[in-house]
Amino acid sequence: MRLGAAAFILAASLLCGAAPQALAQQGAKHKVVFQVSDADPVKWNLALNNARNVQADLGKDNVQVEIVAYGPGLGMLKADSKVADRLAAALDQNVGLLACENTMQNTKVAREQMYSGIGYVQAGVTHLMKRQGEGWAYIRP
Repeated sequence: MRLGAAAFILAASLLCGAAPQALAQQGAKHKVVFQVSDADPVKWNLALNNARNVQADLGKDNVQVEIVAYGPGLGMLKADSKVADRLAAALDQNVGLLACENTMQNTKVAREQMYSGIGYVQAGVTHLMKRQGEGWAYIRP
């Protein structure tokens, strides 16, 4: 009986050890979503730096990155944002920049006021919840 248990443990550990390699071979990607809900340019820059660093560490093609801005953080994705000069670089690196339409509606911000090229989600908080349910890592700088 002990031999059977040892064989089971050995087989399980071999399978677990092979799992990361199998995922890599299948082209599996890491996925991370960042929350920006503060009207603080320092935090906005931190989120952009984090996104860039994740891509540098894991390889741009090995990770999907999104930054979701809502509430007071929506200003990050406006055309006149204090980090607007960095948004183009983030978009060029395939970082998804997503604005919350609920916040836009509640604060009377039109799409024309937003940075060109960003995406939109109906509710930033709900989008974060869905992403976490899909296995995305969640970061709030």
